[in-house]
Amino acid sequence: MKVYLDAVREVLAKGTRKPNRTGVDTLSTFNLNYEIDLREGFPLLTTKEISWKNIVVENLWFLSGDTHIGLLKKHGCKFWDPWADDAGKVPSAYGNFWRHFPVHGPGGEPSFNDQVAWVLAELRRNPMSRRLVISAWAPGNAQTSALPPCHCLFMLNVQNDADGEPLLNLHLTQRSCDVALGVPYNIAGYALLLELFARFSGLRAGVFAHTLVDAHVYTAKADGSMAEYDHVPGLLRQLERAPRALPRLAIDPSITRLDDLAPLLQADTAAVLERFVLTGYAPHPPISFKVAV
Repeated sequence: MKVYLDAVREVLAKGTRKPNRTGVDTLSTFNLNYEIDLREGFPLLTTKEISWKNIVVENLWFLSGDTHIGLLKKHGCKFWDPWADDAGKVPSAYGNFWRHFPVHGPGGEPSFNDQVAWVLAELRRNPMSRRLVISAWAPGNAQTSALPPCHCLFMLNVQNDADGEPLLNLHLTQRSCDVALGVPYNIAGYALLLELFARFSGLRAGVFAHTLVDAHVYTAKADGSMAEYDHVPGLLRQLERAPRALPRLAIDPSITRLDDLAPLLQADTAAVLERFVLTGYAPHPPISFKVAV
C-alpha cells in the first residue's frame, strides 16, 4: 500500500488549511491519483489494522440497495449511525442510488434505474463498452443532503493485458476524501466490488484506480483547539511503520451472480465472513481517529 502512504505524505507536505462544514479544519489538497493492481494482492491497509468485517458488511448493504441501517447494526457496524434519521434510514445511502436511481419513464412518469444490474448485463453483452458507469450523485438528493455521497461515481472498463487476457478495471472518482479514516476503507471496499463484478462477469480483476478530488486530513485549529480531532499524529505514526505483505482474498465459489448475495443478508456474521476469506493479513496495531461529524 505504498500508494496510500505516498498520498498521506503529499497531503501532509502540500496541504493548506481549509475550513469545512464540520467545523474542524483540514489540510487539503486537490486531485490526487493512483492505481493499485489487484493481481498483486488485496489492498487492505497493513500500517494499521482495518476491520474486514465492516468492509464486507457495508458493501453487501450497498449492493442490496437498502437505506435502513438494520443490516449494519446486526453485524455491529456503527459508522453510519450518525447519518441515520430517527427511523434508522440514510436518505443518501450509496446503494439506494446504485440500485434505484431516480429517472423519468417514457411518458415522463417517475421511475428508477438499477445501474448495477444494467452494468452487469452490459458487461456480458458488450464487455468492451465504455458506458459502464454507476453514479451515486442524484442532484435532487445530493444538493440538499446533510452528507451527500463522497465516493460519488465509479466506472468499470475492460482492457486486454500483454498476453491478451481481458481484465476488468474500476475507476473511482471521490469528491471528498478523509485520508486517515475513510480512504483506507474506500480502497478496500471498491477493491471488493471490483472482485465481485469480475466474478459476476467471468473476468479477472485488474486495476483499481482512484481520483481524490479534495484529499484532506483533519487537524487541530491554528490556536490548538479541537486537538482531539487531529489526525496528523496518527498518520505520522503510520508513516514510521513498514508496510507488510498484502493479504489474498478468496470469494466462495458458490457466489457467481449478484442474486447469490441476497441470502447473506439474513446470515450471521460468521457465515458472511466464511464467504469472503482473507489470508495472510498481518497488520500493525490499530490507530484510533476521531470522526469529524
